[in-house]
Amino acid sequence: MKVRGFGRIAALALAVAAPLGIGLVTAPGASAAAATTVYYDSSGAPDYLAQIDQGAANWNAAVNDVKLVKGDGTGTVVFHETNSGGSYTNTDGHGNGDIYLDTSQVAEGFDPTRIAAHELGHNLGLPDDYSGPCSELMSGHGPGTSCKNAKPSAAEVSKVESLWANGFAVVGAGSRVTSVY
Repeated sequence: MKVRGFGRIAALALAVAAPLGIGLVTAPGASAAAATTVYYDSSGAPDYLAQIDQGAANWNAAVNDVKLVKGDGTGTVVFHETNSGGSYTNTDGHGNGDIYLDTSQVAEGFDPTRIAAHELGHNLGLPDDYSGPCSELMSGHGPGTSCKNAKPSAAEVSKVESLWANGFAVVGAGSRVTSVY
């Protein structure tokens, strides 16, 4: 009888806590919700494969709700190499888009890993902040060629986590965004 009573109390506690958004402690070894996987295709930017992979790895090390995985010639985020016009992204901001890496910017001294990670940030939903410091990945080319930081700031990580908390479900109307590095 006591075991049955405990089960009812636990069920009642869960029923009350869940709508209130109160987190319950889980048992050791219990797994969190699975991350949403976004596949990227870097085959269109053959000169920057390692830098693209590092940019994706930087995001993967920082966020939990979404993971960037290299596809085998396929992906919803597709990289292209270009030689003018600046690096830019054409994206819906939620895991679908085309990224153009400008080789002339790399020749000017901009870090290709930072560019790749920055453009991936757009595909994860972040806007540009050119006036930001080098410590903000989304400040893009604003800090100049001396900035080599290719890792998102805590605020950028927090924003991506909030945008991907529901996986591919987009809150509000999505729109295509084009941003130039």
